[in-house]
Amino acid sequence: MKIQLETIAPNTKSPFRLLHLPRLNHLFYWHFHPEYELVYIEGASATRHVGDSISNFEESDLVFIGSNIPHLNFDYGVQTDYIKEVLHIKPSFKDELLTNIPELESINALFEKSKYGIVFTGDTKKRIGERLKKLHLLSPFDLFMESIHILKELASSNDYFLLHEYPFVNRYRKKEQARLRDLHAFVDKNYQRKIEIAEVAALCNLGKEAFCRYFKKSTGNTFTNFLNQYRISQAKRLLLIGKNVSETCYECGFESLSYFNRTFKKISGENPSDFKRQYLVNLKRKV
Repeated sequence: MKIQLETIAPNTKSPFRLLHLPRLNHLFYWHFHPEYELVYIEGASATRHVGDSISNFEESDLVFIGSNIPHLNFDYGVQTDYIKEVLHIKPSFKDELLTNIPELESINALFEKSKYGIVFTGDTKKRIGERLKKLHLLSPFDLFMESIHILKELASSNDYFLLHEYPFVNRYRKKEQARLRDLHAFVDKNYQRKIEIAEVAALCNLGKEAFCRYFKKSTGNTFTNFLNQYRISQAKRLLLIGKNVSETCYECGFESLSYFNRTFKKISGENPSDFKRQYLVNLKRKV
């Protein structure tokens, strides 16, 4: 599974490329690209994995991702009927246009902030999501103008939070990118069973201690913490589709129910039962 470097089709000079209803839910697609990405998904609850941040979203999500920040496709593993719109924006749009036109200063600031990964919430997510769903109906000129208006509204919104405390820097050379890609793919395939450090170290042709140092230096996280974060993100998905706590614990590779509960609370701030109960309460309120 090779990391994909996506680019806007070279036969167009437009700074924007719209992907209308792309479907990648069957694929673990850990990738990055020089284009900035505005992605909206509706009708799904899944994992939001952007850079070093792993979290979950429920029902819908609107995220603006900076240039060359690795991320997982937002529809990975989704089984529901969902809507997804992706707007790619060439780096030259910022470098050649935003930085030279004073009237676009607020949008330029938005692009600077995208280095952290931006999640939009509340009314902003709802309004912009509806507008993104209609982009595919527009002519090229109207799509260009509407994209500018969407970016302007996002730039002025206060309905957001950042995914990283500091700007994310893609510091990996091609060899390191391939190595980390293989590690992510391995975890995705094997997280349901016990994973030994020696196994993942062997994938990198490193000893256990050297691997632990490498992973910590490369990601800012220990492999054990990363694995637990990944398992908990999968556990949330299982709980939301009706699995009970015990089933979820063992299906996500935990060997002890008490350890699963402690880890879930440490990462999520609540225990699995409360997480599932609160979701059902919120669901009933919306019905």
